[in-house]
Formats: sequence, C-alpha cells, structure tokens
Amino acid sequence: MSTVSTFQPRTRRNVELLLLLFAIAVILLAYLNVGLATKGEVPVDLVTQGLWMLVFAVSLHLVVRWRAAYADPFMLPIATLLNGMGIVMIHRLDIARGSTTPTAPRQVMWAGLSIVTAAVVLFLLRDHRILRRYTYTTMAAGLVFLLVPLLPVIGSERGGARIWIELGPFTFQPGEIAKTLLAIFFAGYLIQARDALSLAGPEFLGIRFPRARDLGPILLAWGVAVAILAFESDLGQSLLSFGMFVAMLYVATERTSWIAIGLGLFSSAAVAAYFIFPHLQRRVHIWLDPWAPQYLDQSYQLRQGLMGLGSGGMLGTGLGQGRPDITPLADSDFIFASLGEELGLVGAFTILLLYALFVERGLRTALGTRDGFGKLLAVGLSFLLALQVFTIIGGLLRVVPLTGLTTPFMSAGGSSLLANWTIVAILLRISDHARRPLPDPAELEAAAAAPTSVVNTR
Repeated sequence: MSTVSTFQPRTRRNVELLLLLFAIAVILLAYLNVGLATKGEVPVDLVTQGLWMLVFAVSLHLVVRWRAAYADPFMLPIATLLNGMGIVMIHRLDIARGSTTPTAPRQVMWAGLSIVTAAVVLFLLRDHRILRRYTYTTMAAGLVFLLVPLLPVIGSERGGARIWIELGPFTFQPGEIAKTLLAIFFAGYLIQARDALSLAGPEFLGIRFPRARDLGPILLAWGVAVAILAFESDLGQSLLSFGMFVAMLYVATERTSWIAIGLGLFSSAAVAAYFIFPHLQRRVHIWLDPWAPQYLDQSYQLRQGLMGLGSGGMLGTGLGQGRPDITPLADSDFIFASLGEELGLVGAFTILLLYALFVERGLRTALGTRDGFGKLLAVGLSFLLALQVFTIIGGLLRVVPLTGLTTPFMSAGGSSLLANWTIVAILLRISDHARRPLPDPAELEAAAAAPTSVVNTR
C-alpha cells in the first residue's frame, strides 16, 4: 500500500545567508581596491564600514528568517550588493574630489536606516493582503506626498524641478514614497474592478473600452498624480507612474488593447509636454545631438558620461584608477557611468544582470502568488524598478532622453534608497506567501473535528 506524503519546500535561508556573506565580501574587496589604488594603503575605515554593512544586512536576514521563512532567497543579497557597490563608488568619488564633507558616511547612514525600515515593514506587515484594506487611504497619502514639495516653507526647487523638501540639514524627496503608495492603490482598486474593466463597456473599432464609472476613480487618481508631477516639472516620476499604471492595468484585465491605448496616451502626452516645458525641449535636442554647438554647455554632463563609459573599454580602468569625478552628478544621476568607466563593459553588464535577476524574482513571485492583489502588487513594484533602471541607464546611453531619475540602490541620496528597500520588504513578504506550503487538508480536518475546550468557571 502506497502512502502520499506532503511535499515540504525548503526555506533556503542558508542559501540567502551564504549569498549575503558573499555580497558583503565583494563589497569589502572593492572598498579595499579603491583604497590601494588611490592612496596605496588599506583604508582605515575598512573594518568599521564593513562591520556596519554586515550588521545591517545580517540583521535583516535574521528578521526574514524569523518572520518570512519562505521568502525569496535572492532578493536580499542582490539589493545588498547593489547598495554596497554604490557606497564604494561614492567613497571613491569623495577621495577624487578631496571632499571635506564626504558623502559616503551619510550614504552608509541612509543605507542602515533604509534596511532597518525594511525590517520594521517586514515585522509589522504579517500578511500583504492587509494592505488591500487601505486602498483609498494609500491613494490619499500618495497624493499628499506628491503635494508636499509645493508648500512654500519646506518645498525646495533644484535643477528646475520642485520635488524636494528641506527639514533643517536634511533633504527628502517625497515622490519616492508616493510611487509605492500609488502601486498599492492601483493593485487594490484594479482587483476590485477587474471584471468590470475586462468585460463591461462599449466597443469601438474592435477595442472594448471600460465604463467611465469603473475606470473613473483610478484614472482620476492617476491624472491628478501626473498633473502634480508635471506642475513640479518631475517628468521622470510622471513616466514611472504612468508606465506602472498601464502595466498593472494590462495584467489585471489581460487585454493587449490597453498596451496600445497606453502607448497612444503616452505619445500624445510626450508631444504636448515637449511644447509646454522648455527644459524638456533642451533634453530632447541634447539626446539627438549632444555635440551640437548650441547645446555644448547643457550637454557637458552627457558627453562626459559617454566618454567615461567609452574609456572603460571591456574590463575598465580599475576601481580608483579612472576619472569619473569630472562628470557632474557622478555619484547620483550618473553613477552607472562612473561604475562603467572603472569596471568596464563586463562590470556594467554584471550590474544590469543583477537588476534583471531582481526583477525576474519579483515577477516569479507574482506568478506564484495565490491571490490577485499580491500578484498585481508584485508585478507593479517589479515593473516600477525595471522601468526606472531602463529610463536612467537608457538616458546615459542615449536610448531615451535624460529624465533625472536615480539608479535604484546605488545613487547617493536617502529618499530613493528608503523607498527601494521598502519595496524589497514588500516583495519579500509577498514571496513568503507565494512559496509557503498550504496547510495539509488532513490536519485541517482533524483540527476541525477536535472537540473544543471547555473553560472551567469554578
């Protein structure tokens, strides 16, 4: 007589720990390489910086092991490696500039705060489906975060975009948090109105359009968000929110017509924005011909980034042996160009492969999730990260015009880092739900059939 046994999947937490230790070892080796190449000596803060990264990363691993034992084992090591390599390059640029107020220690502080925030989110969010209760709350909170930079006292304008707030010595970009909140709202609303958006509504030219009462709330929220971002001249975040909206709408309805409609709306909006915003016209002209005489001043950053990537060659100049510091914003908007110069084509492709693997694990999580809300949220957050990487690196390589977005996990700055580590925590929670085995039906029946306990009232 054969017996049927329940398959118990492995948690793979030990695999995650080994990969995490390997990622930290790579970061420390790169940090050591920078010190030897620039000063000819071992950095005095090698142990302390490595210890901080080790403590933060392993602490988050322990929280994952405790609260989300079946979470994906690759996301945390990949995010740690990308974050650490960004800190290494920022430290390398501090040395090249001879900065008296280095940026790297502040970036380590932000990394620690972001990882602690991810641990808190993972601890408090025991089930991602709880977020569905706050569908409209997250919409309102997201719009508030977008509006905050417009306030007259704390709002700050930089580079022609009013997307920052200043609180004493600290600056923050609330739009980074808003995009995660809007992703939760999109997922919650689309799962409620999925059938109405897919089946009901008039048909025109072979395309079935949803009824206005079904599409109205989400279209209104998206339109207000994009209008605010356009008013703040933050066209990069507008592109991200629109792309995420179309991707989640397509996954929810399974109708390819939404892709065509989205591309049409995006094209018309891009043409309108070109004629409305003068700085966008300059970016388009710089994208088409950065060596045009009339745009030499404005295209200096792009040209330096391209020449830096070109000078890196196949294997790069070596960490600490290039000149990425002569490129403006080399530690934020153009940090990928800085890494590409010193790590070469091989290193640049490795970074892209890490991003691709992270997005693939997010989409794999969406495929394995058993509830529609988690599936849409995982797709939205994964596509958001993928679109951001494509937009910023595509801008550096002249595939698309520059948008001023940050490179996830790597660019200097705390707001983007905080938002991206929060996304990691949410994806880890969803992947834990997706990979966790279902309860044994026999055990459930036995539990249901067991007599209830009687409370002794004497």
